[in-house]
Amino acid sequence: MQGMPSPAVLAHEVTDIERETIRRVSRRLLPMLIVCYFVAYLDRVNVGFASLTMNKALGFSSAVYGFGGGIFFLGYFLFEVPSNILLSKVGARRWIARILVTWGIISACTALITGPVSFYSVRFLLGLAEAGFFPGIILYLTWWFPSYYRSRIVGVFMAAIPLSNILGSLVSGELLNLDGWMGLAGWQWLFVLEAVPAVVLGIAFWLTMTDWPSEAHWLSAEQRAWLTERLDAERAQREAIRHFGLREALFDRRVLLLSLVYFGGTFSGYGIVLFQPQIVHRLAAGFGMTGVINAIPYVFAALAMIWWGRHSDHSGERPRHVAAAYTVSAAGLIATAMMTDPVMTMVMLVVAAMGQSSTGPTFWSLPTAMLSGTAAAGGIALINALGNLGGFFGPYLFGLVRDATGGSFTYGLMILALGPIVSATVVLILGHDTRLEHIPRREMAARRWR
Repeated sequence: MQGMPSPAVLAHEVTDIERETIRRVSRRLLPMLIVCYFVAYLDRVNVGFASLTMNKALGFSSAVYGFGGGIFFLGYFLFEVPSNILLSKVGARRWIARILVTWGIISACTALITGPVSFYSVRFLLGLAEAGFFPGIILYLTWWFPSYYRSRIVGVFMAAIPLSNILGSLVSGELLNLDGWMGLAGWQWLFVLEAVPAVVLGIAFWLTMTDWPSEAHWLSAEQRAWLTERLDAERAQREAIRHFGLREALFDRRVLLLSLVYFGGTFSGYGIVLFQPQIVHRLAAGFGMTGVINAIPYVFAALAMIWWGRHSDHSGERPRHVAAAYTVSAAGLIATAMMTDPVMTMVMLVVAAMGQSSTGPTFWSLPTAMLSGTAAAGGIALINALGNLGGFFGPYLFGLVRDATGGSFTYGLMILALGPIVSATVVLILGHDTRLEHIPRREMAARRWR
């Protein structure tokens, strides 16, 4: 058409605005989100380090510990979808702040447990309190970042998981050495001190974050207009392909199958996270060194997660990236189970952690590209809720198997490997059906221009 710029020129003009807008949004939002998720993940898995002394002090078997560690996800499951729908109605700023403060208080109460019943109760309540946080943040990111950037942004955000395991391992190992200070056991200090940041961050989130791009006065008017237009265009494109209502999204076959994929990942992921400190403790001298060694796999996992998310964005392909990461995770777990040499055991734990962490940013690009509006809030929450039930079954089965095999970790690791094997298989079966990342032609032109 006469007078229209060529695709390359258009891409170049759009890219100038795009780069500055995305850079400014990233700098404004991501640091707070990463720190919040860092604390969230730490407060749900620090029980793994506490178990090194807590289990003996309270007389917990591996099965009791595994059940208590995993029951968090039953509470999480029950309130996940309602929480995310409420977030979509009232805004992320106030709802995420509420979640942070509530779970911080309950996490600190774990220091008061005296036996299995109180342990199960506090962990269940912690799951209720934290429900909606992760899917809420995933939803929140869709309000701010176009689809082309979403996998790498989720990858950077989810790097808080391995970072939490790295720093959490180092700090938790040292906190256990506070045993007896002011009359509290080391594991009690661990829960109390690691809960405080959640309450502080809840207040900070309320005061500093912004709900919508239209409210972002820290962007220029031109940047706000560009971002709003791009996100509206992508939402219209998704709904032109197929518009999902909330009820339809909750019962859609792809949503349910993606829930199964995520279930397999959390089945193995939380199983290994909650028991890895006990595995590593056999290779270390003292709690401090256990923390150092336990952190090693997550250093590599953080790098792998970010790199794999960027690779998926640049290639424009999602399902095979997800399946490959789950396959590496399963291979690492199986190899760990077969190793007797301490060094090779750690190498295989590194491989498993790299695969497990790399699934996150690529996996969450699938449902966020299919759903929008209230359907996105409900669908993402349902996937996370059903999928996170794997976080209950994985640790519990691991504990049962360990008790039944005289304290061996071998068969438990083999069972955990079944989770990512199922996940990889289902993703490959879905294949073309879940290739949902519809990047606009203008965006593809921008990619070629770069």
